[in-house]
Amino acid sequence: MKRIGAQEARKEFSTVLNQVAFGGERVVVHRHGKDLACLVSISDARLLEEIEDRMDLEAAREALKEKGKNIRLSKLKKELGL
Repeated sequence: MKRIGAQEARKEFSTVLNQVAFGGERVVVHRHGKDLACLVSISDARLLEEIEDRMDLEAAREALKEKGKNIRLSKLKKELGL
């Protein structure tokens, strides 16, 4: 994975964007040695979203298997101040 400074990323944004979008590169942007963000292609971002959705679904299925008392959504919202 390529790693560049924020100032360089700003100066070369168009080039970096093309490397990510069309070259499939992943680029980590850092400032003062600290990683700030990672630029990935839209296909990579969609894949990450799909993985997260599957993990959420599995967690929900596991939660439904848990035994215990069910509470109404309205009561939960009230308790949480929502």
